[in-house]
Amino acid sequence: MRSDALARLLRPVRTQLFVCALLSAIGAAAGFAPYIAVAEIARVLLTAPAAGAAATVWTWVGIGMGGACLRLVMVFASSRLGHYADAALLHDIRVRIIRQLGVLPLGWIRASGSGAVKKRMTNDLEEMHELIAHALGQVVGAVIAIVVGFTYLVFVDWRMALITMAVLLLMGICYQIAMRSISTHMARLLAAERRISAASVEYADGIAVVKAFGTGGRIMDRFAAAVHEHTVAMRIWVTETRYSSAASRLLSSEMTVLGAVMVAGLWFVSKDWLTMADLLPFLVVGIGLPTSIMPAIQGSQGVRKGRLAASHIEDLLSREPLPEPAQPKQPAGHRIELDHVFFSYDGVTNALTDISAVCEPGTVTALVGPSGAGKSTLANLLPRFYDVTGGAIRIGGADVRDISSETLLSSMSLVFQDVVLLRDTVTENIRIGRPGASDEEVREAARAAHIHHVIERLPRGYDTILGAGGGGLSGGERQRLTIARAILSGAPIIVLDEATASLDPDGETAVQDALAELAVGKTVIVIAHRLHTIKNADQILVLNDGHLVERGTHDELLARDGLYARMWRAQQKGESL
Repeated sequence: MRSDALARLLRPVRTQLFVCALLSAIGAAAGFAPYIAVAEIARVLLTAPAAGAAATVWTWVGIGMGGACLRLVMVFASSRLGHYADAALLHDIRVRIIRQLGVLPLGWIRASGSGAVKKRMTNDLEEMHELIAHALGQVVGAVIAIVVGFTYLVFVDWRMALITMAVLLLMGICYQIAMRSISTHMARLLAAERRISAASVEYADGIAVVKAFGTGGRIMDRFAAAVHEHTVAMRIWVTETRYSSAASRLLSSEMTVLGAVMVAGLWFVSKDWLTMADLLPFLVVGIGLPTSIMPAIQGSQGVRKGRLAASHIEDLLSREPLPEPAQPKQPAGHRIELDHVFFSYDGVTNALTDISAVCEPGTVTALVGPSGAGKSTLANLLPRFYDVTGGAIRIGGADVRDISSETLLSSMSLVFQDVVLLRDTVTENIRIGRPGASDEEVREAARAAHIHHVIERLPRGYDTILGAGGGGLSGGERQRLTIARAILSGAPIIVLDEATASLDPDGETAVQDALAELAVGKTVIVIAHRLHTIKNADQILVLNDGHLVERGTHDELLARDGLYARMWRAQQKGESL
């Protein structure tokens, strides 16, 4: 399956790779010409009359120099073509991965973790680079070099050639013994590396907490456990292969081959089975054969790693995205209807159970409830980050599963609690809401979000480069920047997930005024823990443990004296303290 995955991924550049392998083969064969030339010159000088040797010697000098030059040209051409093929293929794979991540269910990405995605985008692609640009050429070149060298030695003396190759065959047997369980060990090591990568990303994301409390706690424990697992797996592998690996390295040494050739060759000479002139090629060419073994081993390891990386990449690329409708429907308006919605992350326990509600255009619907009640889960179902497992969600009378993703997402502006800023200018960060917007429209959106005056105070104003740290903006200011995106998009449906959670009182008041203007004629859904921010919502849906337990306006819910009223009194008491 892995080799099939590799073949499928390499299909777009297989012609280039074939030519690359052919050039490597020619270069490897030509690379042995200088060694053969030296051996033949020595044989000529030892056996031929001095008067007739000059022409033959100069012929072999020309062959050796020509082979060396041809090898340089072939190696350069092969490497250049291999890197071109590598660049083209990895560009294609990266684009495919990015597009695939854009259509995969959000649940798979969250369950896999950013570390797993990072590994496919970096480590696995690096293994593919090594395979395409280096390993394939190494394997082909090494095999051809061994074949050419051995063939030449057979023509000199087949018995000595067999003795020379016997040493290398013993080395190959020891190597195969050492590598007999490599798949099992590599799978364990790679699994540990994935856990190390995930723990490292988690540690980096939580570095502020680690510094504040002086310990990484469970984060460090997970990282230490992953490192320990990697160490144990490596120790087991090394212990299992220590003798066979040492033997293979000893037998692949030039000195080992030289010793075997000298002992056997001198014995052959003493028996008059071989002349000193015929022993020289084995001392020159024979001991050079092991130098081709290590590239072959390294190349084969690169091919093995490339196959494994290809299987990981194809596993990602072959995952089924959320299905697109065969005949997309256009929503008639922007009325949102939740029709007996059920949802489960694991297919066993319901995160949402039988949720029904209607959100009319021009109104604000607030989702409130304790942590874990299902508020954000419900919000994630609207843009189809997940699909419902029961019931339906309709927009403008059309099931969201029957609306194309492009149409569905273009009808919504999503402002989540976790602010994401690109490493780009303030203008471009706001312009994400509508890529074709003019600079003046960007500024108008910023004014509506009450962030314009803050931007003007930045070192370069709207041209200030932002990033993960916000470029000097506070948490509340960064949140208002994302609200400016929503305003600029002009989307008829607005989803705000804890959008005012990090705002100070003044900023919160300003943004509430902006959102009030934004809501005119639009369908707005607000998720909030701070209940005073949604007092004026047209309807409030109270969720608890995945169930819709109450609905109504603020005054109606207070009069009912249920969960909402208790939450309100608890927050009022906390604020008074």
